Amino acid sequence: MDLQLTRKTALVTGSTSGIGLAIAKRFIMEGASVILCGRNQHKLDQAAKEIGHPDRVQTVKADAGTADGVKLLTEKIPSVDILINNLGIFEPKPFSDITDQEWQTLFDINVMSGVRLSRHYFPTMLERNWGRIIFVSSECGVVTPAETVHYAMTKTAQLAIARGLAEQTKGTGVTVNSIVPGPTKSDGSDAFIKTAVANKDATPQEREAEFFRTMRPLSLLQRMIDPAEIAAQVALLSSPFGAITNGAAIRCEGGIIPTIL
Repeated sequence: MDLQLTRKTALVTGSTSGIGLAIAKRFIMEGASVILCGRNQHKLDQAAKEIGHPDRVQTVKADAGTADGVKLLTEKIPSVDILINNLGIFEPKPFSDITDQEWQTLFDINVMSGVRLSRHYFPTMLERNWGRIIFVSSECGVVTPAETVHYAMTKTAQLAIARGLAEQTKGTGVTVNSIVPGPTKSDGSDAFIKTAVANKDATPQEREAEFFRTMRPLSLLQRMIDPAEIAAQVALLSSPFGAITNGAAIRCEGGIIPTIL
């Protein structure tokens, strides 16, 4: 299926690995051009090489988790058709041990990066009468795990921001949505599961099974999600075929969230 993304330009934050890199790869597959953003030029170069198509991939070294980094990024990339607010950090920690600074750091990186970038790109999208903004949230933002309260708070905030922006798009060709992934395969998730399960000597497959059995029992999928599966959802929402979905939080979390919510 041709998603009609040729000649569209997409900025993907947090795009050197995981879901962000998978989204960038999918956009390239669909004919779009992509801007990768990150703090480490070596990782950016590696990601660009992995994606290929150097004529349609641009890298910008900038820390989108800071105001100065967003200023640098938007000066280099003044306009985009698609903004994917994917930048985020994850940190499991007991609630009573989370410091004020840790709350602030997660909020600045996970929430304010998307706020600042959307504040820059959203008005131009409205002027052109076409654009897509997608916040990559999490099932944790709806069903908050005890071990990641501060992270979950940032993911809930993203849902509210996306909906509020969408309210300003009535009658236009601009949409703002969030996606709600469940546990997704990455180096970080592998490390978290290894520390979270009881049987530290189990195989990776056994640890994953224990994680879903004991910590995500509501999952209907009962396995880690492949980042490419999330990227496919993002590509569809970003395309002209996604026009009727606006102000939505699209569940792609494997059935963890009960329907009544």
